[in-house]
Order: sequence, then structure tokens, then C-alpha cells
Amino acid sequence: MNKLKKIWPVLRDYMFILAGALLQAISLHIFLLPARLANGGVTGTTMLINHFTGWPIGIMILIGNIPLFILGWRFLGGKSFALKTAVAVLVYALLVDFLATYLPTIGLTDDIFLNSLYGAIVSGIGYGLVYRGQGTSGGSDILARILNNWKSIPVSQSYLMVDGLVLIAAGLVFGPKQALYALVTLYVSGIVAETTLEGSSIVRTAMIVTNRPGELSSQIMKDMNRGVTMLTGKGAYSGEARDILYCVVIRSEVARLKFIINEIDPQAFMVIGQAHEALGEGFKPLVK
Repeated sequence: MNKLKKIWPVLRDYMFILAGALLQAISLHIFLLPARLANGGVTGTTMLINHFTGWPIGIMILIGNIPLFILGWRFLGGKSFALKTAVAVLVYALLVDFLATYLPTIGLTDDIFLNSLYGAIVSGIGYGLVYRGQGTSGGSDILARILNNWKSIPVSQSYLMVDGLVLIAAGLVFGPKQALYALVTLYVSGIVAETTLEGSSIVRTAMIVTNRPGELSSQIMKDMNRGVTMLTGKGAYSGEARDILYCVVIRSEVARLKFIINEIDPQAFMVIGQAHEALGEGFKPLVK
């Protein structure tokens, strides 16, 4: 039992990677290839080459990632980087050529908007699962991170530089309409990948300036089962010491929090903010 407990995180990571690679391959064949949407990276480049040569896309993806993989090994963490990335790229490349035999080449629809949207959603989920498995999908991921480490170029700009060149080439080969929709696909897939990776984890933060901190914090903890931190501030105009409460709640609890504050201290001043993520007691566990 203890042995299974130790190896389960590793098995789970590789399950995420395998599932993610499968979804990426399905998205490519059902949505992106039929609509000629080359949305960046090594995959987009191989689509352009395939258009002229007919060479298998999966094999070209594998070959194209080899030099990037070597660079990633050198600059992005050695073995810890290498194994999961190698598995993700290898499985994806094999599935791309394997599924070419079984999936329809005409796709599900000839509507370029639907292909762009659902191609982005399915591939984005695939990317997110690979990231959750602590792997990368090679290609743009590796180049963007190398540019970030080497020249301190922000990752978002690195992705734009790397994928932008492929999109320009796609516009010349497939036409500007395909290139514009490929840009939409690239953007939406990034959002979906981030959501898949991190989940719907956005929370609300509340800072409450009140004259009744004890009653208010007790009621919040009792009614909402949320922790409260007491801070001490000083009014810049009045020079008086003020009590400030800080707490974190989920979006659906904001109305309840407002009701409690209005009941106990209608004169309180409250600021509601948005936090990207909350980790720890009452929220997602803080893990390595």
C-alpha cells in the first residue's frame, strides 16, 4: 500500500500526459488539418511541409523536436525536464500518424469557425493535461522557455515570436483567412490549457475597515467557516488607528459576506478584490 502511495503521483502524471497527447492528436485530425489551421509551433510547421510534400506529420513532429529536445536538456533542467517531455512528444507523434488511418480526413464540419473554436478547446485541454502531468509538448514550449532563460524575454512574448513566424508562413501558404483563424485557435487554446491546468481557482479577497472587528470576525468565522486575519492600520487624514479585517472567500460567498457586514457594521468600508488562486486551509491544498 505504501509503495503504491509513493508511485501513484508518478503514474498519475504519465496518465495526464498520455491523455493530453491523445486529445492533441484528435484535435489535429478532426479540426485543424481539415480546416488548414496551422496554429504555430512544430506542429504548424509540419502542416506546412506536409502541404507541399505529403510527408507523415507525426514523423516530422518527432524529427523537428529532436534538436529542440537537446536544447531543452541543455538549458531547461536536464533529466527532470527530459523524460516527461520525451514521452509527451513521442506519444503525440505516434498517435498523429496512427490516427490518420482511422479518423476521417474531411473532419466533422467544413465551417472554419467551428473548426477553429473546437480545435482550440480540445487541443487546449490536451495541453493542459500534459502540463498537469508536469511535462511539456515540446516545440514552442521549449523555444519560448529557452528565450526566456537566455535573453530574459517574457514567456508570453517568446510564444508570440515563435508562433508568429509560423502564422505568417501559414498566411502565405493557406491564405490570410486561415492564418487569422489560426491566431484565434492559438489564443483560445492557451486560455483553455491554463484553465485545465489550474482549474476554476479564482477567488475573492475582502479588506474590511471596521469599528467592530471582534463581532464581525467572529460572525464570519461562525457563519461562513472562513478564516479572518486582523490587521492594524492608520487613517492618513484622521491619524486614528483603524482595525482592518482580511479574508478570502469564493465568488458565491461574496453576497453572504456583504450581508453579515451590513448587519453588524453598516458604516464599515470594504474593498472586494480578485485573487488568482488560494492555497491552504479551506481551499486547495498547498502541495509541491
